[in-house]
Amino acid sequence: MKKTVLSILKYCILLSIGVALFLLAFRGVDVKKTFSEIKNANLWWLGLSILVSLFAFVSRAYRWNLLIEPLGYKPSLKNTTAALMVGYLANFAVPRLGEVSRCGALSTAEKVPFDKLLGTVIVERVIDVLSLLIIIIITVAVQFDQVKNFFFEKFVYGVKDKAYSIMHAVWFMPVAIGGLVIVTIVVIYFMRSKATSTLMVKIRALLKGIVEGVKSVQNLRSVPLFLFHTIFIWTMYFFMAYFGFFALNATSGLGWQAGLMSLVAGGMGMSAPVQGGIGAYHYMVSQALYIYKIAINDGLAYAIMMHGSQFLVVILFGAVGYVVLWFGNKKRENADA
Repeated sequence: MKKTVLSILKYCILLSIGVALFLLAFRGVDVKKTFSEIKNANLWWLGLSILVSLFAFVSRAYRWNLLIEPLGYKPSLKNTTAALMVGYLANFAVPRLGEVSRCGALSTAEKVPFDKLLGTVIVERVIDVLSLLIIIIITVAVQFDQVKNFFFEKFVYGVKDKAYSIMHAVWFMPVAIGGLVIVTIVVIYFMRSKATSTLMVKIRALLKGIVEGVKSVQNLRSVPLFLFHTIFIWTMYFFMAYFGFFALNATSGLGWQAGLMSLVAGGMGMSAPVQGGIGAYHYMVSQALYIYKIAINDGLAYAIMMHGSQFLVVILFGAVGYVVLWFGNKKRENADA
């Protein structure tokens, strides 16, 4: 009961943060004008933006299969894609629940151990973070003057000052070292403990499975193919953002450089620990487009349109994915009966 209450409390706090960021983004904005811009959107360009995002989803599922194959399993692309979309749908409910949900969905559908799948997802997340960092570096390199105020002053300098004050606090080093020692001891204990309790056995098995899943990246069937899909995924994300510009009159004149900036800002917003990036995505993207002389209300129109269209896509294909996996599981159960 206590755990349930804490989960609900955490959900409400994160949702409140997202709503607060959403309201912050709309502060001083002509809401009527913003939604009027969305109402007149060019649906052909918006549809093209959605289409390339679907290509990215399928490519991401294929890349996930490449990580799973070294573990000795070959799930179908249909089930992997379905599980991925179920995970995206779960992320709109609870932040980071999607990673667990898609592993659970695919584990049930393809009989792949959950812990090993979780290890492959950790690899994916690390690669995605590195990819976003590379795109940030490219974005800064090609248009440093335009992004320095947005990126450096809004984030780097602010974070640097806060980090500097924290790191020079008297308590920082003892807490940091103590925390690292405790985590290390706990992990080593669980990995090497000879205890035979049910909980210990499950925890050790989970940790070993995760490690094995992470190591799958060392035995990829084709590293060039894995890199191709990684590049393809982020290229599709770029075109998704760029094609969206042409759906609105206010943003139709923006160039590919603004597309890169929108991709970076959107990626950072979606990484925020709030449901589906709500609020954080809208604030980040509208602020990013402002440096290209796009009024905040027009930037918000673009952000709402893009986030809303992806929200509908995730709901639709997440539901379809759930149905596909459910029918597949039922069919297999009947065959085994």
